[in-house]
Amino acid sequence: MTAEGFLEGRRLQMARGVLLQCIMGGYPPARFYGSDDGDLALNADPQQIHRLPWSSQPRALAICDADELSGESSRLSTRGQLKEVIARYAARGLAPVVATELEFFVFAPNTDPSQPFLPPLGLDGRREDGHSAFSISSNNGLRPFFSEVYACMAALGLPRDTFMHEMGVSQFEINLLHGDPLLLADQTFLFKHLLKEVALKHGLTVVCMAKPLAHTPGSSMHIHQSLVESASGRNVFSDEAGEPTAMFRHFIGGLQAGMADFTALFAPNVNSYQRLCHPYASPNNACWSHDNRAAGLRIPASSPVARRVENRLPGADANPYLAIAASLAAGLHGIENELEPTPAIQGEFAVPDSLSLPCTLHAALERLKRSQLAKELFGNEFVEGYIASKTMELTSFLDEITPWERRVLAAQA
Repeated sequence: MTAEGFLEGRRLQMARGVLLQCIMGGYPPARFYGSDDGDLALNADPQQIHRLPWSSQPRALAICDADELSGESSRLSTRGQLKEVIARYAARGLAPVVATELEFFVFAPNTDPSQPFLPPLGLDGRREDGHSAFSISSNNGLRPFFSEVYACMAALGLPRDTFMHEMGVSQFEINLLHGDPLLLADQTFLFKHLLKEVALKHGLTVVCMAKPLAHTPGSSMHIHQSLVESASGRNVFSDEAGEPTAMFRHFIGGLQAGMADFTALFAPNVNSYQRLCHPYASPNNACWSHDNRAAGLRIPASSPVARRVENRLPGADANPYLAIAASLAAGLHGIENELEPTPAIQGEFAVPDSLSLPCTLHAALERLKRSQLAKELFGNEFVEGYIASKTMELTSFLDEITPWERRVLAAQA
C-alpha cells in the first residue's frame, strides 16, 4: 500500500483463505475458510509500524490483526488466537510474561537445493568446521553482517539480551528480553524477517529450519514463561517464602496434558521431527525437571522472583504467535482444572509412554485431529483448517523421492 493510502486510513482487505495458505502456495478446500472465501480486514497495530532500516528505498512494515468485516478477530488468525489466550489470563487477574530464544544458521548461498548447506567462507578462506561453539572469534567473517543486524534491531526497537555462537556449524542464538507475550511474538517475527533481509544484502542465507544439517544440532525456539499478578506484578509461581506455588504446579500439569496434542503446533513441518528425533538437547517428551536439558519442560536455575517454565519443544520453524498461544493455553488449562504434574525427573531417565510425544508430522496431525482440548481452546475452524493446510504440505513431501531412497534402495533386489 502507498504511504498516502495508509495514512488516509484506507482499509486493506484480504481473502480469508490466505490465512490457510500452505508453504508451497496452495490452499485447502474452500470449506475450511468459508465457501465464499470472503474478505478479512487487516488492521495495523499502531505500536507495530516500522520503517525498514535495511531497505534502500523508504519502506515500512505494519503488523496487522486479521479481523472479520463485522469487527471480531478471525478465528483463523494466529495473532488473534494469542490475544484471546492473553485475555483469558487477564480475566483471572493474571498477565503472562514470556521470552523467546531463537536459534538460526547463517550459510553461504545455496542455489541447488539437492546439495547440503555450507557455512560461508571465513576470513582465512576456509569454512567453519564446527569447533566454534560459544567462541568469540570473528574468523567466520560475519562481523559486518551482525553489525547491521544489531543496528537494524535498534532501529526497530528490538531489545536483545544475549547473542552467541551455538553448537552447530555457523549456528547462532539470540535471547530476546522477557515481556508481554504479544510483544515478544511480534519481536520474534520481526527478528526472523530482519535476519533474512539483512543476510541477502550481505550475500548470505539465513535458515530457520529446525534441522538444516545432518549430524548437527537443530535450531529451537525455546519459550520461557511465568505469570504475574496484573495489579502488583508479583510472580505467582513463587510464594512469600520463595517456594513454588500450587499455580506453578498446575501450570506444569497443564503443559504436560497438552504437549502431545499440540506437538503439530510446536513442530509444524516435516523437518521439525528431524530435530526432535535426533535430540542434541531437543527433547521430544513432556517430562519436567529442574535445570535438566533432556526434559521437554525445564525449570531454569533462578531466584524465586524469576521462577519460570521453559518449553523446549518448539523449533525455530514454529509460528511464534501460535507456539506461544499453545504453550500458554495449555498452562492455563492446568490452572483452571488444578492439574498436578508428574514427579520431576533428574539425571538420565527413560521417558514413560504417557509423556512421549508424536515423532512424525503425520502422527502429530493425527493426534491434533483427535484432540478435544485443542478444539476447546482454539475452536474447530482453526484446528480443522490448520490440519488441512499441513496435510497438503505433508502430501507434497511424500510425493517426492529423496536422494537417500535412490542411493540406498535402488540396488535392493
